[in-house]
Amino acid sequence: MLGRFLEVSVQAPDILESLAFYESLGFVQARVGDQRTHPYAVVTDGRLSLGLHACEMASPALTWVHPDLAPHAAELESLEIELDYSRLGEDAMHEIGFRDPSGQRIMLIEARTFSSPPANDLRASSLGYFEEFGVPVADLARSAAFWDSLGLIAFEPERVPFTRVVASHRDLNVGLYDTDLRNPVLTFSNPQMAERIVELREKGHRMPDRLPRGMDPKENALLEAPEGTWLMLTTAAD
Repeated sequence: MLGRFLEVSVQAPDILESLAFYESLGFVQARVGDQRTHPYAVVTDGRLSLGLHACEMASPALTWVHPDLAPHAAELESLEIELDYSRLGEDAMHEIGFRDPSGQRIMLIEARTFSSPPANDLRASSLGYFEEFGVPVADLARSAAFWDSLGLIAFEPERVPFTRVVASHRDLNVGLYDTDLRNPVLTFSNPQMAERIVELREKGHRMPDRLPRGMDPKENALLEAPEGTWLMLTTAAD
């Protein structure tokens, strides 16, 4: 229903500052095309691709590529999904946008906007393994049913360290978090995350003190990127 996942799209007023931040963590740049009319860059660790957009937009957004987007928009509306916008004219890249029950923006575009770097250039970031895009939700059952209707597989709720449902896609896992988090998060796990958190604090990175209840702040943390994206750092068992 959604197509193939492309990127987590974020508004980045200072792309160079954001690029320097992600590259310092081990992300590498991808080669972008000319479809976008605003300044645009992409960084990736081989599993997560993050699109940095120097324009006004709902951020962060989840962006998929779906061919033949014009007729597909009608299919989405048949599921009682209300489109926020629809750009399907002949003189522009086809794009539609809508939201999940929690307000998370979802975008579908008709073609890729970047090329992945060669496999030899990719490496895991120093943050470890990208687990999922985490979304704070008010109604866990409703949100799970919504993502399930879009073709993701919503698993049974997990209770530790907080209540969450993972909606799995071949290219992206969406974590539906029943927590008091204010923002969506990019969730990473690493067996040595506690040591990495100390290093990041010593380097002066911004680390908001807003972890979900039940998470040990010595082994877990939030890291804020220059453009405002939150990265949730968790200590993996292995």
